[in-house]
Amino acid sequence: MKAYTANEIRNVCLAGHGGRGKTTLAEAMLFSAKATDRFGKVADGTTVCDYDSEEKRRCLSVSSAVAPLEWNGGKINLIDTPGMFDFAGGIAEGVRAAEAVLIVTAPGGTYDVGAAKAFKAAQKRGLSAMFAVTRCDGDNIAFYKTFDALKEVHEGQLCPVVVPFIEDSRVVCYVDFSVDKAFKYVNGKPQEVPVPEGGRIAEMRDIFTEAVASADEELLMRFFDGETFTQEEISKGLVEGVQAGSIYPVYACAGYTLDGVDLLLNGITRCVPTAAQAASEGDVTCGENGSLAAICFKTIADPFVGKMSFFKVVRGKISSDVQGFNARTGESERLGKILRVTGQKQEDVPAIVAGDIGVVTKLAGFKTGDTLTDPKDPVTLEGLDFPAPCLSMAVLVSKKGEEEKVASGINRLLEEDPTISFAVNKETREQVLSGLGEQHLDVIVSKLKTKFGVEVTLKVPKVAYRETIRKKVEAQGRHKKQSGGHGQFGDVYIRFEPCDEEFIFDEEIVGGSVPKQYFPAVEKGLRECIAEGFLAGYPMVGLKATLYFGSYHAVDSSEMAFKVAAHLAFKNGMPNAQPTILEPIGTLKAIMPDENLGDIMGDITKRRGRVLGMGAADEPGLQELDAEVPMAEMGDFSTILRSVTAGRGSFSLEFTRYEDAPANVAAKVIEDAKEGA
Repeated sequence: MKAYTANEIRNVCLAGHGGRGKTTLAEAMLFSAKATDRFGKVADGTTVCDYDSEEKRRCLSVSSAVAPLEWNGGKINLIDTPGMFDFAGGIAEGVRAAEAVLIVTAPGGTYDVGAAKAFKAAQKRGLSAMFAVTRCDGDNIAFYKTFDALKEVHEGQLCPVVVPFIEDSRVVCYVDFSVDKAFKYVNGKPQEVPVPEGGRIAEMRDIFTEAVASADEELLMRFFDGETFTQEEISKGLVEGVQAGSIYPVYACAGYTLDGVDLLLNGITRCVPTAAQAASEGDVTCGENGSLAAICFKTIADPFVGKMSFFKVVRGKISSDVQGFNARTGESERLGKILRVTGQKQEDVPAIVAGDIGVVTKLAGFKTGDTLTDPKDPVTLEGLDFPAPCLSMAVLVSKKGEEEKVASGINRLLEEDPTISFAVNKETREQVLSGLGEQHLDVIVSKLKTKFGVEVTLKVPKVAYRETIRKKVEAQGRHKKQSGGHGQFGDVYIRFEPCDEEFIFDEEIVGGSVPKQYFPAVEKGLRECIAEGFLAGYPMVGLKATLYFGSYHAVDSSEMAFKVAAHLAFKNGMPNAQPTILEPIGTLKAIMPDENLGDIMGDITKRRGRVLGMGAADEPGLQELDAEVPMAEMGDFSTILRSVTAGRGSFSLEFTRYEDAPANVAAKVIEDAKEGA
């Protein structure tokens, strides 16, 4: 592949709902452009973009992939992203590196949730948006059902550029309004045919013309006056409308048969802005002149090549003579190999120029979201907006002693996937892994086995309960032991009572019944006790302990003896202090479509939650619900919310406070603790 400049490069993110044919369409585009010499299939595990072993096994995309092609004298970097919501981190990577988003959907459906999310992601970053309705190669093609669903949302901004002419429920040919030509396909090869006027072609032409005219005020006035436009005016209006984000073109095609794929590629090279036109960021103008500024939008921990950092260069170029300065760390690193990648295939290149995408190996200090820049003129580009993990599970190793190996493997995977979080809960002593859903966590478990040779299982994590008391009591702790020579003697009287702080130790000793040098030992003994609790082994909070009387022996008393005495006083006093279990309560903010509000409220009530309020969310058609819920009940809420709302819902849950657990819950916690012991 020859070298291209920013004026000739277009970076396009393929996004949309899972199972709509994004990877197959990418394969068709690569094959049509002769970037590959064979047409791979998802089911066979032979596609360029689904090259990971997990993707081949599951027959679905789990991460983003980059594949360049050449078309009409320019270069298109395709960034294929996963459609499943469990792997939404890939979409964040794709839109960060692109100037346009090609939203892939299929005939016969409504406006897919994944398509709507992809469009929202494009809008958030100010990227051009296009729609490809693929799979127009079967019987009973319902292309227009999908088009009507899109039009209901986007109205006059939707612009049908390539549409199918259908007879007897099959596509006869494709009409490209941008060139006013029609093509039928035989074995994937286009043959020009007369433009038909039956079916909905005339209607689509009117919609196309009005959408194109809307990009220019003068054209729009002429449209309403009934004037016709020249081919040059149509082309100009289409390009300006797409690049300005005022119209969203729609292309019908069929990935498996290559039908219409060439027309889609023509549309991309004609309408999508080049990197030189749209890749500038703030004061950083896209171009080869000027100091280096490149964003790391993806990282792979390759077992053979080592760490691979994917960069989109905004200004300057990455070459072997460039010093790898990290704007975040302020450190410089020596660059490894500079590569162009097509899926898994790697090729050494001398440089990655402004506007282009490539890989630099062995940059140990770089992570996704970092800026590679010139140390003499450092800049920091905007990072990536990744979704926060929402499903947490405890990790159990199959072989004892492999906990460190698990932590090491997950930390390597964290470099690749910032939507993962991993921590050791100091209270429950569990390794807790968090991700975007069940499939996401399942993939992580599989990668731990295949990449790092460690087998784990997942279980619902323990909840960090607390204990407290509700009644004031006084108790004695007396430790006396004689074993020849010096004995052990410590005697304390302690008042235990509830308080608003975690723990308070006080003393009211009069007359030296307990010498001052033993006060720290009593406090230490009590702190050891509250760390282990009384009922179920959970830390005790809200406790004030006052040492008010005791006795000692001039020879046999010691710090250890008074520490033991404090333990005994705690043990003797707690049964009468009305001890109870406290459970963590979280503040939930959930967003869902209007029609799902009742179902989610009912689910929260079943989880012993209290709804605090509700109202319209920022986005039309969505409701926001605020509630307080016991965190122990929220383990599968992310799965339920996604199921009920068909993926449209989202939520955040933050710890707020502890409060008394109901009697039945407390009894179950205590019982489980005894069984665990």
